[in-house]
Amino acid sequence: MEVGNLHKLEELDLSHNKLNGSIPKAIGGLLDLQYLNLEGNELHGLIIDEICEITKLAYLCLSRNKFSGGMPPCLANNTSLRDLYWDSNKLILEIPPSFWNLKDILRVNLSSNILVGNVSLRIGNLNALVLLDLSRNHISGFIPTTLGGLNNLQDLSLAHNNLQGNIPESFGNMLSLVKLNLSENNLSGKIPKSLELLIILKYVNLSYNKLQGEIPSGGVFKNLTPKTFMMNQALCGIILLRHKRQQNSWGLVKRDLSILGVRKRISHFEIQEATNGFDESNILGRGSYGSVFKGKLSSALIVAVKIFKFDSHVMLRSFEKECDILCNAHHHNLVKVISCCSNVDFKSLVTEFMPNGSLKKWLYSHNYFLGFLQRLNIMINVVTTLEYLHHALLTPIVHCDLKPSNILLDDELVAHVSDFGISELLGKEESKTNTETVPTIGYVAPEYGSFGVVSTKVDVYSYGIMLLEVFTRKRPTEDMFVEGLNLKSWVSESMPHAIIQVMDSNLLEGDQHHIKNILTSTTFVLELALNCCTNLPKACGNMIDVVVSLNKMKGMFLRRQAA
Repeated sequence: MEVGNLHKLEELDLSHNKLNGSIPKAIGGLLDLQYLNLEGNELHGLIIDEICEITKLAYLCLSRNKFSGGMPPCLANNTSLRDLYWDSNKLILEIPPSFWNLKDILRVNLSSNILVGNVSLRIGNLNALVLLDLSRNHISGFIPTTLGGLNNLQDLSLAHNNLQGNIPESFGNMLSLVKLNLSENNLSGKIPKSLELLIILKYVNLSYNKLQGEIPSGGVFKNLTPKTFMMNQALCGIILLRHKRQQNSWGLVKRDLSILGVRKRISHFEIQEATNGFDESNILGRGSYGSVFKGKLSSALIVAVKIFKFDSHVMLRSFEKECDILCNAHHHNLVKVISCCSNVDFKSLVTEFMPNGSLKKWLYSHNYFLGFLQRLNIMINVVTTLEYLHHALLTPIVHCDLKPSNILLDDELVAHVSDFGISELLGKEESKTNTETVPTIGYVAPEYGSFGVVSTKVDVYSYGIMLLEVFTRKRPTEDMFVEGLNLKSWVSESMPHAIIQVMDSNLLEGDQHHIKNILTSTTFVLELALNCCTNLPKACGNMIDVVVSLNKMKGMFLRRQAA
């Protein structure tokens, strides 16, 4: 509360901390405050009316908190306000009518809230506005024609709402417009030809609406692709005709990945709701691709939500590959896709949730333990999946990044292979290909790591390394592996008489008969693993042979155990 004593304070920036609680009412005493930034905290409660008392405030950012309730109507008293960022909160109700009196405001971002109601005709009062983002709310009704009178507006997003009716012809008057996003609404009618007049317009997204008729061909439309108009079933025009749809390697017409093989398309807002605003308490893991969150859909289904970060073209290709493969390959030991979201600025994959986490967790956490037969069953699950990917499809798939963290376990400890972000598809009559993607150190086949050559042998090699790891409980990157010593050579030098020195000692429990059976079976497994990860690709065999060998060994283990 004592913050109210800083009467001469002009700037207060407490952004990106872990502040919680509510805004103290004493903040209204900071009469000289011009800049207030509380972004990226855990603040909650109402946005208090006392903020309206800071009449010199020009910049007000409360983004990415947990504020609820409505927008205070008294905000119109802050006539000095130029920048208002209240996105990614839980604000509800309508935008108060008084808000549209802020005629000198420049930038407004209220996206990713739960705002309802209509966009007022009085929006035309905001003549100075250069940015307006109301996306990812529940705003309905028609787009007011007065919006087209905002001649200074450069960036407009009304995406992911429930807007209906036509796109106003008056939009052709917004001569400063550079970016326009009206995607994921219920807009109908024709695309106004007046948009051709916007000579500095660079980006347009009208996808997922009910637009119809001919797409304009002049102005910005000369450079747009069909993605801009995707999922508007009644559109036609030169843009669509000149776009040659190529057959992808599955023999399917290549379509936008947000609808490819997915049962139900999901919006960014639904994903945000499912993960409680991407709350850190729901984080399942992070990687170079982005982050994975645990989520709960409106149907009460628990899911895993993989959010891709898009700071490079490589990440975009990673999302496309993973969608393409998981939506078209069908095997009971592959992680199943439930839905995905693909927008220009946000891409995510929603998959079934695996309650027992990754194989890595079970190997290296002191709170978990896998017996010999459990480990063997998991590795049989993995190899049968790879057999399917390599040999059962017209277009073989090479995973390229097999490791324990990419093997997920369901509630019965059945393994499911995940993370196909750097996978490669081998075309017809193609036994190998080249790639520039970087796999995980320690699991890389020599021809892959040195020359970027990808074939099914790459997975055979990685599987062999993982098989060694699972039964020795030693990572291929352990500190002990230096000066020419590695996991392969360490195991190889112990074979066959010193196997007890390298295998996971946690497996050596039970009576003498049981331990002898485990030693015999582990020796077989490790010999098979070494054959898989030989440096000579032609000698490493294939997954069909490995499946047969492991199942045969499992049968022998069970018979000896029962004897």
